Amino acid sequence: MGRSRKGRDISGWLVVDKPAGLTSTAVVNKVRWALQAKKAGHAGTLDPEATGVLAVALGEATKTVPYITDALKAYRFTVRLGQATNTDDAEGEVIAQTDTRPSDDDIKDALGSFVGDIMQVPPKFSAVKIDGQRAYKLARDGEDVEIEARPLWVEELVLIDRPDSDHVELEMVCGKGGYVRSIARDLGEALGCYGHVRELRRIWSGPFEAADGLTFDQIEEMAQTPTLDDHLRPIAEGLADLPELRATAEGAARLRNGNPGMVLAADVEYGEECWASFDGKPVAVGRYKAGELHPARVFNL
Repeated sequence: MGRSRKGRDISGWLVVDKPAGLTSTAVVNKVRWALQAKKAGHAGTLDPEATGVLAVALGEATKTVPYITDALKAYRFTVRLGQATNTDDAEGEVIAQTDTRPSDDDIKDALGSFVGDIMQVPPKFSAVKIDGQRAYKLARDGEDVEIEARPLWVEELVLIDRPDSDHVELEMVCGKGGYVRSIARDLGEALGCYGHVRELRRIWSGPFEAADGLTFDQIEEMAQTPTLDDHLRPIAEGLADLPELRATAEGAARLRNGNPGMVLAADVEYGEECWASFDGKPVAVGRYKAGELHPARVFNL
């Protein structure tokens, strides 16, 4: 028999403004300790040197993580022109460089080819799996890894600033699975000047914004006190992109047992993914079919 995990049964979202120098896992562990939570996870990994919003799910909120992971996200980042690195960011070794520098107009013209449905090759130093092994491990072992291109939706990619000839600041809104480092690398190649990410900040992710996030210092100050609990966001915020249906009392009881339950009529289509609530709390997520929700995930609240 496995050992039960210690901690509080606490559910909700805590929005963190992640500092540079920490892994996303380290942030989750810190939040879990600070809230003495039994269960925690995060929605969307950030590279260690990246900063910005990292939404940490506690307890039953972990069941909504996929909906934040799939949501649109916005990044503001600085590209160092004229240099390519083996990691596609400033942490790697410079492997190629040139004195060529594009004009602002050249950059704006090139950005258009990175908007919409594009194919993107993840960096060799990434967590992508190749034959069961992480690409970054193979790369560190000196293997010349080949990673297949993957589809990515880029809603917006715009030039924000050009502080000097060597740097350009961009802002991108994209869907699930986007690598900013790949955008910097491929933009540099398109401009004939190479490029890599120098600084990266995620400014929002789905309904969560970095401006609303707690810093590590704030989490330290409020750790293991009721004050930190007050900063928890409702589980339902992780379902913001799905339609909400109201369950009847009988329907809620059936849904909690994993069975289809009656929900009040709403303007949703047959088979559409929705979530049901009762008495202001989420009950289940599933597919709407002829007056009932067929649950895929049930919340134990």
